[in-house]
Amino acid sequence: MTRLLPLIQGEPELPESHPLIPQPDHPIAFLRGFLERPKEVGSIIPSSRWMERRITRTAEIANSKLAIELGPGTGGTTKALLRAMAPDARLLAIEINPSFCDLLRDTIDDPRLIVHEGSAAEITEALVKHDLDAPDVILSGIPFSTMPRELGLSILRSVKESLRPGGRFVAYQFRDVVHTLGKQVFGPASVQLELLNVPPMRVYRWDRPND
Repeated sequence: MTRLLPLIQGEPELPESHPLIPQPDHPIAFLRGFLERPKEVGSIIPSSRWMERRITRTAEIANSKLAIELGPGTGGTTKALLRAMAPDARLLAIEINPSFCDLLRDTIDDPRLIVHEGSAAEITEALVKHDLDAPDVILSGIPFSTMPRELGLSILRSVKESLRPGGRFVAYQFRDVVHTLGKQVFGPASVQLELLNVPPMRVYRWDRPND
């Protein structure tokens, strides 16, 4: 059964100076990417710090040796993931927009990051190309609500096939389309709601059973 969880217990109150509506690190590139490919960009506004923290905690990113981010965009969440990851961990960012790929390579100087230009439905191919094992966690902010249903299912099947046994898939979305599709591939998800983000976001997590 789906569980809707509130804000994480024990988190501090939001300071008055904390920006609930953050500015993207590269606003022109972010806006251009949204205008050129609106169906591939989840939101015109980047995730808040509260949202980033919820994503990293839900994904247990600090305990992950290899993580995959689908649709990193201009890299706001990518940087949050890298801050939370271990020094010897790796992050494979799969981005279909070539302009965003160039921006990520130019602006994030971190040897743990691998930027791969390609489709989120081709995770296995990306892992083989970069000689990587099955990931501990896959994260996605790409908008499943704006893509064809079959493409969404193809991405989710690729996620499930790529994860190691016991691995995690975390998707953060405004709409619940990914949950509807995900139930066909993974079964029901656990769900959290992050209110301190514009717009408020659902954070879904599925765990691949141990074989």
